[in-house]
Amino acid sequence: MAGQKGSLSINSENIFPIIKKWMYSDQDIFYRELISNGCDAITKRKKLDVMGEASLPDDFKARIDVVISPDQKTIQIKDNGLGMTEDEVSEYINQIAFSGAADFLEKYKDKGGDEQIIGHFGLGFYSAFMVADEVHIDTLSYKEGAEPVHWECDGGTEYSMEKGERTEVGTTITLYLNEDCLKYCNEYEARSVIQKYCSFMPTEIYLSVDKEEVVEEGKEPEKKEPQLLNDPTPLWTKNPSECTREEYLEFYRKVFLDYKEPLFWIHLNMDYPFNLKGILYFPKINMEYESIEGKIKLYNNQVFIADNIKEVIPEFLMLLKGVIDCPDLPLNVSRSALQNDGFVKKISDYITKKVADKLSGMCKTEKEEYEKYWDDISPFIKYGCLKDEKFAEKMNNYILFKNLDKTYLTLPECLELNPEEEVDEEGNPVEHATDENGEKVEAEVVDEKKDEKKDDKAEGEKKKEVTIYYVTDEVQQSQYINMFKQAKMDAVLLPDSIDQPFIQRLEMQNEGVHFKRIDADIESTLKNKTSKKAAEELEAAASKITDLMKKAIKKEKLTIKVEKLKNKKIASMLTVSEESRRMQDMMKMYASSGLDMGAMGGDETLILNANHPLVQFVMEHDTDENAKMFCEQLYDLAKLQNAPLSPEDMTKFISRSNDIMMMLTK
Repeated sequence: MAGQKGSLSINSENIFPIIKKWMYSDQDIFYRELISNGCDAITKRKKLDVMGEASLPDDFKARIDVVISPDQKTIQIKDNGLGMTEDEVSEYINQIAFSGAADFLEKYKDKGGDEQIIGHFGLGFYSAFMVADEVHIDTLSYKEGAEPVHWECDGGTEYSMEKGERTEVGTTITLYLNEDCLKYCNEYEARSVIQKYCSFMPTEIYLSVDKEEVVEEGKEPEKKEPQLLNDPTPLWTKNPSECTREEYLEFYRKVFLDYKEPLFWIHLNMDYPFNLKGILYFPKINMEYESIEGKIKLYNNQVFIADNIKEVIPEFLMLLKGVIDCPDLPLNVSRSALQNDGFVKKISDYITKKVADKLSGMCKTEKEEYEKYWDDISPFIKYGCLKDEKFAEKMNNYILFKNLDKTYLTLPECLELNPEEEVDEEGNPVEHATDENGEKVEAEVVDEKKDEKKDDKAEGEKKKEVTIYYVTDEVQQSQYINMFKQAKMDAVLLPDSIDQPFIQRLEMQNEGVHFKRIDADIESTLKNKTSKKAAEELEAAASKITDLMKKAIKKEKLTIKVEKLKNKKIASMLTVSEESRRMQDMMKMYASSGLDMGAMGGDETLILNANHPLVQFVMEHDTDENAKMFCEQLYDLAKLQNAPLSPEDMTKFISRSNDIMMMLTK
């Protein structure tokens, strides 16, 4: 073969420096690109063997060897793929951005085969010049009669190509590192980078160190075996039915270095309309002491691309840990960003759907297990419902709520918690006839027009209004909880900060459903049903204590009501309407972020229980010298059931309590 010299075919003299310096955001990416090229070459050679266009040796074992030499300041990447002829080097190396992978795929696109070609751009080889002053290629094609080729370039636009000395089919790329990049021929650094990008590439990758060692006379130098750095058949490439529980756990520990066992996992396996595989793990977290931070590793044909790419991974699933491999991802040249937003959105929607299907399926068929996981996975699900409307719709009936007895209920079950009791004009319960099964029998419809319409409801008919009561703090709201239990009513526990925006989402999504905190509506739920006449008599008797209370408390936004509560041991209670309290919460949030939202006091309602002796005493002795003090005490007692008193109010409350106890000693 005659020696040959020439110029690289570049359209602009400025393009090469741009490729070397700006094509990739991370300098260490050259390892990924060059090893990927080696994997492609091996995949192509095996594919040609299957099609009968090439033959592999009987002892052929696909492998890539990375040999680092700290003394020589070089890195060699060797593969036993199909190699290149002189013409192919001219076509694929000397003409920048002419992708050999793309050319091969086009030529054999109708010939079948499951192996995937990793590269598509043809620029990956030039990433070597980000770290090397000089790059050599030694290659020998699989084609019969092919001669070895040696190519070298010093990073400019000039190259030299001549007959080489390689005797085995395949390619070796040698990088002569520049002084700023010598760390990449350090064994620890090389192993770390290769495992970061290439841990699951489809060809075995071995690392060895070529280092001159001083040995004692008469002793043989210690021979170190090359280290295998990757797993060519990662768990996500297998059929879920072939994977064991221990394999899933071992994979999780290995990839995420987390030795806390995950709750469960979802194995994604899709071939149409795009190719996508992966495993998503739901980790067990401690909400109080740990930040909720997951990691989703994105792969393309088993080549690591990036962590947590938000265009592909729905935002709420970034709280999970897992891997997703999608060969169909439309990557840009450097594989560091995505193209074609519409296609990527479909992938994201599919992942969301599969997660929702898994969770809803568990709730339907493995309810007990689902309940065990709920406290740990609820932050993921609630956050997902807030961030993704489709996910919220799919999960609507499979969200669990814990009631006062610590029993888990779905949303449809919560809607049946507190059926309204029917009363007559005198406030007495209405009794209904029942059948042999104890079911209520509805009165027969006599009106013919009503009879005609009962099975033909108007379209868009307004749904029944239903209230679900909830508790945010079991200790602070314990008095209200006790009253609810005595009244045979129930509520659900929503103690986390995410619950407030979450229930607003549920209200928007479910027409007629309203959430109220347990202390927001005492008078309509826990007061005795009274006749109209009795209510008028009570109102007349309460006017004096109402006036006295207003003079004692002197609070503008305070409404005072006197009611006959079912629990006669409660003297006073304070309520804040759900709307007003939510507004206060929102204002506090804005205030904490530095925005001035003005005064944050809300409208309060003080309910005095006319069935309690203390309230009755004040009503009958409104001119007593201690009446004002009793009013102040009743208000503070009610306030304590909602929130802690201010330092000033607490000081007054303690002093007043001492005075009242001293009265008992006289």
